[in-house]
Amino acid sequence: MSEGVQPKPKPKSTWLNLAVDYGPVLLFFLVYRHYSPGGKANAVAEVFSVIRGTIAFMVAALVALVVSRWKLGRISPMLGVSTALIVFFGALTVFFHDEFYIQVKPTVIYLIFGLALLIGIALKRPLLKILLEAAFEGLDDDGWRILSRNWGWFFLFLAVLNEGFRHWLSFGGWLASKIYVFLPLSFLFTFAHMPMLLRHGLAASAEEEVVTHPPIE
Repeated sequence: MSEGVQPKPKPKSTWLNLAVDYGPVLLFFLVYRHYSPGGKANAVAEVFSVIRGTIAFMVAALVALVVSRWKLGRISPMLGVSTALIVFFGALTVFFHDEFYIQVKPTVIYLIFGLALLIGIALKRPLLKILLEAAFEGLDDDGWRILSRNWGWFFLFLAVLNEGFRHWLSFGGWLASKIYVFLPLSFLFTFAHMPMLLRHGLAASAEEEVVTHPPIE
């Protein structure tokens, strides 16, 4: 390679980002629905449908990690932490045959990131800048502060919402909420920040990637 020539960066891909971020939970939902007996007539079959879905979720999360590193050139800290917790709580679910662990996993993730972001704001350190700088090119310090604060509170809201759905809904209903409630809410919340992000210097070339972050299901 000649002097002064920089390596070509990995190409950005919105669809690939979406697959990495949300593909595992979608596969979890599809596998569970495929094997679920429906109703409450067969409790044993229901447990095994949860286990099959959880195993598929764990495997897909690990594959997504490899794909992110291979095709996108990086593994974001948020994706790394989320994958580690998916594997940890998924293993507990499979070992104890108890869906509680995989259901409480999102609550733990939301609390970890929500509290970390808000504590960072209190310490005048917008941690989201460290986690997602590559996806928000050009954003100034005020933009990072606002984004970190808002996502911190939003994560805490999602933690409460997940606990509510976990208590009020069946496992199938709770899992469906990840696709039909949490995913649209996350997209809407992200899109609502676009005017603010552009006012605070977000590069036009970075707009395409913003819609997929931050992913922590």
